[in-house]
Amino acid sequence: MASKLKTLYEELQRAFYAQPSSDLKKCAAVLTQLKIGLIQAGLLLPQGNVNLGDLVVARDILEIGAFCSIRSQDVPSFDRYFSQLQTFYIDYSSSLPPSKREYPIRGLNLVRLLTQNRIADFHTTLENLSADVIAENPFIRHPVNLERWLMEGSYSKVWNARAEAPAEEYKFFVDSLMGTIRNEIASCEEAAYESLPLKDAATLLFFTNQSDLLKYAQNRGWEVNLTASTITFAKKGEEKMEIPKQRLIAASLAYARELEQIV
Repeated sequence: MASKLKTLYEELQRAFYAQPSSDLKKCAAVLTQLKIGLIQAGLLLPQGNVNLGDLVVARDILEIGAFCSIRSQDVPSFDRYFSQLQTFYIDYSSSLPPSKREYPIRGLNLVRLLTQNRIADFHTTLENLSADVIAENPFIRHPVNLERWLMEGSYSKVWNARAEAPAEEYKFFVDSLMGTIRNEIASCEEAAYESLPLKDAATLLFFTNQSDLLKYAQNRGWEVNLTASTITFAKKGEEKMEIPKQRLIAASLAYARELEQIV
């Protein structure tokens, strides 16, 4: 590997492992330069005989990029890194030593598919993994459990799973998933109730503090009465549809006359 790429790789590692947290801005700048270097060196989409040591470094660079994308809440960027990593995870799986980041990244991709409601893609992706990995690997088992609980409607288990996430990055997607679930629950509440006590609404919507609930209620256009500690749901006015009686009568008579002529 060229000395310039090696120097940039070391710079990326320092920024990524910086304490108390990664220097994401620095990582992004270095990753841009590294990806150009990988393209020039034929390592971003490797083909033919390539030095295996260089491939390990290239894979590590892309994996760091995937984690930085999630920490920066940049899902499209994560998608690109995950796509680029498939060459290393599939085509060179028998040549390269295992990566400790592979299954955490595969698991993150599965949770991403759930947040986008891409259930068919979720199951297709699972089919490429062995039964032992699905059953035993904590990074894969977590999204599998999430999908099952979603299908069951066990939203409280999905919420509790946030605290049990196998990696900190998983919480970003679980939070996104909970946002979708909250909106579904809120729509059901609006249809089923005229009002609810604040405490009950917070419990149903998985809010742990009142300020978050009040902000959510404001965005939904709900009326909050702090004195009575209640929320009144906004009701959409029923649309009135005017029935054209005269036209219907005239059309019916014309139809009847036509039937008489046929008979």
